[in-house]
Amino acid sequence: MNQGKYIFAQLTDFLPRRVFDTIVAKYDGNKKIRTFTCWNQMLCMIFGQLTARDSMRDLMLSLEAHNKKYYHLGLGKSVTRTNLGKANRNRDYRIYEEFAYVLIEEARSSVYKDDFEVKVDGNVYAFDSSTIDLCLSVFWWAEFRKHKGGIKLHTLYDVKTSIPSLVLITSAKVHDVNMLDALTYEAGSFYIMDKGYIDFTRLYKLNCSKAHFVTRAKENMQFRRIYSNKVDKTTGLIYDQIGKLETYKSLKSYPEKLRRVKYYDAETNKVFIFITNNLELTAFEIALLYKKRWQVELFFKWIKQHLRIKSFWGTTINAVKIQLYCAIITYCMVTIVGNKLKVDRSIYEILQILSFSLLDKSPVKEILNKSDYKNVKELNYKQLEIKWI
Repeated sequence: MNQGKYIFAQLTDFLPRRVFDTIVAKYDGNKKIRTFTCWNQMLCMIFGQLTARDSMRDLMLSLEAHNKKYYHLGLGKSVTRTNLGKANRNRDYRIYEEFAYVLIEEARSSVYKDDFEVKVDGNVYAFDSSTIDLCLSVFWWAEFRKHKGGIKLHTLYDVKTSIPSLVLITSAKVHDVNMLDALTYEAGSFYIMDKGYIDFTRLYKLNCSKAHFVTRAKENMQFRRIYSNKVDKTTGLIYDQIGKLETYKSLKSYPEKLRRVKYYDAETNKVFIFITNNLELTAFEIALLYKKRWQVELFFKWIKQHLRIKSFWGTTINAVKIQLYCAIITYCMVTIVGNKLKVDRSIYEILQILSFSLLDKSPVKEILNKSDYKNVKELNYKQLEIKWI
């Protein structure tokens, strides 16, 4: 029963507490801690994400105004800036990383995914990275350029469910293509990437895992056509060719056949050349799959605008990682709440409503359901007319 419970407490009831406690015990997260536990710490971070706090001071001011409600919100007996800052600096970020992946799996399984445009048996993933700029004088460990700091958020995005299935945080110096080594490929699934990830040795490893890739060809790629498939040029397709790489080094790295598809996109007035190891789908479906890569770009844009991942509440690498993984936990929690309560709203709309309602005691389903404004009866006032002379 949610009677008398704050909406924030109702939301956190959707988090698997026993699983979290198991992870905390694995890393001795609560060792020598009396009051402000890892659970309390995570709830404070989630509260900051939902209320869009820009700094630690901003977060503590909003919490201290409601200090009598700490127990009922699940934040513990007391929350201080010193306690939270020390916890973010010293506690193992892997606790929140593992818990984020638990919620990711739950969120992906809770999303119904039967209306995808391209019929493929496996999953469809878009892999990309986004750089978060940091002040080098404050985040001294995040050296990127001579006078600039930064980190990279590498994300394997499940296109069918709109949930990130893998999130890796590295220094901004790490080249994107190196992160292909961190992926475990699923047989039958598609991996959509930009041409910055082209490394034929790594792509051949993906091919040997019986997975499929779709990416753009580089301008200097030399390709020897063996035969061509017929295409419907009214759809924007120019050619669909099967062949092999031509240079010795590339052919040694990838000795199997490849498919090259040239496509004109009327919306952007651009011509794209795709390469893939899949020979079964139609050429138009290959072009449509690559268009889905844009969703991971939208995901990066969305979380940078609506979650706190550009302004950090701690300066150490551990504190930054904890905040980033707590942002992913918040995103997944909101997705799970929306799916389980069958809320017909976008995640953005749910976050906007929750940011002003966390300390309300209404049932969370009630405030998230859309009101029928068509049935609202307006009062019939007689309006005075303005006459111009």
